[in-house]
Amino acid sequence: MLKFNVITLFPELFNPFIENLPLKRAIEKNLVQVNLVNLRDFAVDKRGTVDDKPYGGGTGMILMIEPIYKALESLPDKGSVLLMTPTGLRFNQDKARTLAKDSVITIICGRYEGIDARVDTFATDKVSVGNFILSGGELPALTIMESVVRLLPGILEKESALAEESFNEDKLEYPQYTRPEEFKGMKVPETLISGNHKQIADWRKKNSKIID
Repeated sequence: MLKFNVITLFPELFNPFIENLPLKRAIEKNLVQVNLVNLRDFAVDKRGTVDDKPYGGGTGMILMIEPIYKALESLPDKGSVLLMTPTGLRFNQDKARTLAKDSVITIICGRYEGIDARVDTFATDKVSVGNFILSGGELPALTIMESVVRLLPGILEKESALAEESFNEDKLEYPQYTRPEEFKGMKVPETLISGNHKQIADWRKKNSKIID
């Protein structure tokens, strides 16, 4: 079983995704467990404080190191600790395949203006999902969770589909079509409806794009 520990200020954001595929199937099959850790439970005072103004001045608030440390220490097994941050390495399919071999993955989700930089020392990996700004690390965390879970045996109805998906062998998947054969003058390539499996395989290989 693969266990996700997710440290977040907004655990409720994860519920709609947990209740739908592929996470739902993974949980029902006892292949995945999701432990949502509310950072507010480890606040430094009774008011629930988990953030403060940055040293040196500046706008916004910074998540404090102490609540995050306490949240991590509450976990019997942290496994691989991923810190969601724009300064991290870009997440990709190779990393997803590596994580799919783990038994425990802990994800730290940031919020507000940022996280105390000393939290970096607790992380196995600092991870980014792209060069853009979000309000927090919850959506990137869900992106990682889904990309990892769908690689687990027994999750996809047709596991053979994994072999032809985008980003395998450093390629983007070929274009795909379904009925009708023609729509508003746009036709499905003749090769794909020819029934010639060799020609179809060649067409798909030729139309798979190499990742830069």
